[in-house]
Amino acid sequence: MTEAPRRVRVTVPATSANLGPGFDTLGIALSVYDELTVSVVDEPGVRVVVSGVGEGEVPLDERNLVASSMLHTFAALGVPAPGGVLIEASNTIPHGRGMGSSGAAVVAGIMAAVGLVGSDRPVSDDELLRIATELEGHPDNVAPALFGGLTIAWITEDGPRFKRLLVHRGVSPLVLVPEVTMSTKLARSLQPEQVPHADAIFNLSRSALLVAAMTQSPELLLAATEDRLHQDYRAGAMPQTSGMVQALRERGFPAVVSGAGPSVLVLANGPGERERAAAAAAELSGVPWTALSLAVDIRGARVVDVNS
Repeated sequence: MTEAPRRVRVTVPATSANLGPGFDTLGIALSVYDELTVSVVDEPGVRVVVSGVGEGEVPLDERNLVASSMLHTFAALGVPAPGGVLIEASNTIPHGRGMGSSGAAVVAGIMAAVGLVGSDRPVSDDELLRIATELEGHPDNVAPALFGGLTIAWITEDGPRFKRLLVHRGVSPLVLVPEVTMSTKLARSLQPEQVPHADAIFNLSRSALLVAAMTQSPELLLAATEDRLHQDYRAGAMPQTSGMVQALRERGFPAVVSGAGPSVLVLANGPGERERAAAAAAELSGVPWTALSLAVDIRGARVVDVNS
């Protein structure tokens, strides 16, 4: 048996789920990251130190989402947790903005546990996704956070599954982040239990088209990001977000609500269109938005041994 690492570094990307029509199914990883160093220490218990986003706001013990996810993963793998753990987190993913911060925290905890267990307990991709979905409740954010790129996630009788796809190099994401936050729980509560048959068919066609647009034909992104399944039902809770999405789409930009909101994601066809969308957003809004010109992360979560 090899000696298990005592210190690992974890990097996890932000994500944007749904992408318009792909509700609870499609997601992409984005080039904004939370980075953590997790160390086995002599002092018993779990201690968390946070800098950046969440500093002074999140729990600093085993109630912290990274810490609780890590402890859950040790149990799921059948491996005893270390007696003492120090988690040092440097966060840049905005909280409560529809960029997958909770999914990233869950994935960070899972990867920290996997890294500290070491190579004596191999963990498959399906097992990683199963544990993450147990903790997060649905796989659309945790799949791209784990594996990068564009992911299609679905649930089977045997658990969650995913397919990772490479995004066409012309796709240029822009995320517009407002100062206000949105509760994912509240956003999901606004969804009706049933939708009209015509709307379901509409979204099926757009979801299929979106996969083609994201991987082969980004010129189709405006049509492919149309949605009738969830965004309109949530619009009243996020009027500024809804107004921004509508205004940008009227000008030809493929804008959608990022995840549960309130951020806006524009899946531009090339850097030039992205720059024009950012300029249009600055002119349209009477409230401050932070414009993030991002890349699609293709690697997903990473963990490395930093003992040496």
